[in-house]
This record gives sequence, C-alpha cells and structure tokens, in this order.
Amino acid sequence: MLHLRVICPAARTDRVLEVLAAEPASTNVSVLRGAAVAPAGDLIEADVSRAIADELIVALRALDLVELGAITLDATGTVLSAAASRAERAAPGRADESVVWEQIRNQVHRASELTPTFFAFLTIAFLLSAVGVTTASPLTLVGAMVVGPEFQPLAALSVGMVRRDRQLVRRSLGTLALSFPAAMLVTGAATLLWVRFGWIGVADVENARNFDFIYEVGPFSLVVALLAGAAGMLALVTSTSAVLVGVFISVTTVPAAGLAVVAAIAGKWHVAGSSIAQLAINLAGIVLAGVAVLLLRPRATRRWTRTANA
Repeated sequence: MLHLRVICPAARTDRVLEVLAAEPASTNVSVLRGAAVAPAGDLIEADVSRAIADELIVALRALDLVELGAITLDATGTVLSAAASRAERAAPGRADESVVWEQIRNQVHRASELTPTFFAFLTIAFLLSAVGVTTASPLTLVGAMVVGPEFQPLAALSVGMVRRDRQLVRRSLGTLALSFPAAMLVTGAATLLWVRFGWIGVADVENARNFDFIYEVGPFSLVVALLAGAAGMLALVTSTSAVLVGVFISVTTVPAAGLAVVAAIAGKWHVAGSSIAQLAINLAGIVLAGVAVLLLRPRATRRWTRTANA
C-alpha cells in the first residue's frame, strides 16, 4: 500500500473525496478541514494500492491540485487493517508488481541532473579505482564500485527512452557525456601527481592479471551488465534500495574507467582501449536491461498524459 496525502482548497475537497470513494482500491480516508497552512486548504489522507496510484494521481492532477495544493505519495510500511486488505484485493493485477510512473519519473528526473555532488562522487569513485588498480587492491576497487553514482543517470535514460521523454533522454546523456570525461581527466591529473611523488607506479598495469576482468571484453561482459541493469531497475521500481549495492559491485563501469586512465598514462593503449570498450558495453547493457524491465513490468494503466509530463 501507498499513503496518499493531499492538500487542496476547500472548494475542491468534495471532488477529491468523490475520486477516492469511486476507487475500491483506496481506503482509510480521512479529512482535516482547514488544517493546511501553506498552501492553505484541507488535508486529505488515504491508503491506496500501488496498482491504481498512477490513475489516481492523473485524476487529482486534473483538479489542478499540483498548482493549488500538493500531492504526496509514500510507502505506508506495516498496515494492520481489514479495509486495507480488501482494497489490495480490489486492485487490478498484483499491486506489488505495478510501476508507479509518477514516482519513478520524479526520482529519475532528479537523478539525471549533473550536480556538483554527483560529479564529486563519480570523481572519488574513479580516483579509488585508479588507486585500486595501481596498488592491486581488490577492496579498494569494490569501494570504488559502491561509491560510483553512475546508475542514476543510466536509469533515467532507460525511463526516458520508454516514456519517449526527449528532455529526460538529453539530460541523462548530457550528464554521462560531461561527467565521465571530466572525472577521468581529474583522475589522470591526480595519478600523474601520485606517480611523481613516488606513491604508485603504472608501469606494470598491463601485467595486473588480477584485474583482467576489468578490461578483457568477453561474452559475460554484456551478460553481467544486462543482469545488473535488470536488477537495478527492479530495485528502483519496487523501492528495494538494498539491492542497488549489489548492482554497483557486479559491474565494472568505474574500475574500467579508472584502468583506462592509468593505462593511458602508462602508454598501454591496447589496455586503455579495451577498458573503454568494457565501459561502453557495461553502460549500454545496463540501459538496455532497464528498458526491457520497464516494458515488461505489468501496470494497471499505460496512460501518460500531457499533464503528467508537465
């Protein structure tokens, strides 16, 4: 179940209640008249099934509640209620399998933006991967994988492709196209500085056989990327954040970028080129798997109205 919270002008309250009353998959409806201060109005709360959340939001948007009030949707957690159980049974399909597009859209739009925080995390991940490769430290490489934030714009790109949202696609591609080269340049500069200080060496990067999985492209390069992308998108649409850590560790996007930088500095261009190819396969595989998961997920409605894209 999801908890719906609506702030609306008093003149719209009865219409909101009519929408909720007409939907058997909503329950536990309550009204606090005059409780909202900014924006002013009434506060309406209800528990609704995930399966009908999108239809409900579309209906509430049609009442101009986004402009005149607010619509909030959150996970309810544990709900002990016979009425809630009946509402779940009244929902079409499996409620826990439904995609709440408004919720996903809101998440990925934020994630697709190139922010200083995103760039900082990506750069730190690349720096860790460079250290891990040059010092033969698997733990450091795993840390770099966990820190890397690249799945967020990749997921946004998948959603944009499925929803045919050109703005979201352009923003996601722009974030990836700008952040990766910039972070690699910073990593290259830092690596040269560390070499000059004598802290690390890059001469043996070609012989770092412990890390050949990072740059040797093979059939499982794409298989792992597809599996990780599918798991990541499933975690996103079902709000299972703990799974994302495993997704980050399973793919070699960040280590491949770090190794490409180190190999280029060492003049091992075939290793650098193979690492870039591995990076490209991982990125493409994650996006393709994300698109496939979204297209295959059951949903109660496929409506994606002009107002929903506003």
